[in-house]
Amino acid sequence: MGRLFGTDGVRGRANADLTPELALSVARAAATVLADRDGTSRPVAVVGRDPRASGEMLEAAVVAGLASAGAEVLRVGVLPTPAVAFLTAGTGADLGVMISASHNPMPDNGIKLFSRGGHKLPDAVEAAIESTVATSRRSTDGVRPTGGEIGRVRDLTDGAADYAAHLLATLSAPVPGLRLVVDCAHGAAATVAPDVYRRAGAEVTVIGGEPDGWNINDGIGSTHLGPLKQAVRETGADLGIAHDGDADRCLAVTADGEVVDGDAILAVCALGLKQRGELRQDTVVATVMSNLGFHHTMRDAGIAVQTTAVGDRYVLEALRAGGLSLGGEQSGHLVFLDHATTGDGTLTGLSLLSRMAATGASLAELASVVQRLPQTLVNVPVRDRIRVVESDAVAGAVNAAEAELGDEGRVLLRPSGTEQLVRVMVEAPTQELADGIAQRLAAVVAAVD
Repeated sequence: MGRLFGTDGVRGRANADLTPELALSVARAAATVLADRDGTSRPVAVVGRDPRASGEMLEAAVVAGLASAGAEVLRVGVLPTPAVAFLTAGTGADLGVMISASHNPMPDNGIKLFSRGGHKLPDAVEAAIESTVATSRRSTDGVRPTGGEIGRVRDLTDGAADYAAHLLATLSAPVPGLRLVVDCAHGAAATVAPDVYRRAGAEVTVIGGEPDGWNINDGIGSTHLGPLKQAVRETGADLGIAHDGDADRCLAVTADGEVVDGDAILAVCALGLKQRGELRQDTVVATVMSNLGFHHTMRDAGIAVQTTAVGDRYVLEALRAGGLSLGGEQSGHLVFLDHATTGDGTLTGLSLLSRMAATGASLAELASVVQRLPQTLVNVPVRDRIRVVESDAVAGAVNAAEAELGDEGRVLLRPSGTEQLVRVMVEAPTQELADGIAQRLAAVVAAVD
């Protein structure tokens, strides 16, 4: 069996790669590995999904797998991923399961798992679940619960209301008068985000708020910002906020239709927390993909940046290990660890609105603190990505490029995690310089291979 877990759970084309049989096996294995109670009570699992059509099929399989392992299942229906994490913690459940492929197209789907407390799984736990799945595939032996030991299933009908109340409780003050367009990507955000933003005081126009099971992320949402830009201009809104299919991301658009990415949002929120004395250790966590302009902004504000590998799970690990309060990714995953255990797009949107209300500044003014450096990314096909990246020739070329750029740019070479590629990224004071150095390094990489 190949590796099941990627950077964010188990994903694949629904009913082809991610079949009901696999979903059932993963759910059973997760219940076995994560439910470490002393045997005096049955394990509890929270299960949610985004609105894509295949989620109905996979939810049934996941629920069956959990119940067959003896777990009590609390089914919350269509809710954002961070809501499932919040409810996993709030109910004291042993695990949470979110069925979603996030920003991916409708034919895909995925299974994200949370441990007790609503935390994403470390590599060792994922490996244990994979091993359990593999063992169960090789053998049908073993004792399974029967009779009264089989798990039961019930709907947690107040889950959405509890999650919304939690989000609103994070606001220090209402945000009256701000005109907002929110793009829900025809996804899970449609269940709660518009209502939360309205209750916070904003005047809200909704696009992408009519999920039908087939239209999730279809030309809309955080990976397709054109409709949001147009809606912001047409309505004269102060800003636009875009979520992805499971609402753990947030990107924004200014009143003039300019995109505000995760780096700028992270900077705006970090500066706000620091001003209020709520940014622990005056440190923020970002991934290696954050633009050097973000690092310069943080440096000038007296905020340290701790850098991790790509993936919000690594941001979370760094936050928890260091006792820090804020981290995020360029893609719009922001984690406010004082209020959430995973990336939360609606919480991020509320934080942006709150900062605008507190300062009286427009989103464009707030985001202007980050001056992005021009960036070039080149993907170079290779036969052995690790050997190439570690070669002396490539290391020498990178050192020479970094010496040329000094503090005014940077070079990042990353072996792809799933493909035979080396990703060459260069940031420089001008686009021409970034392009030239990137092409030069790509040629060295190709020659070594």
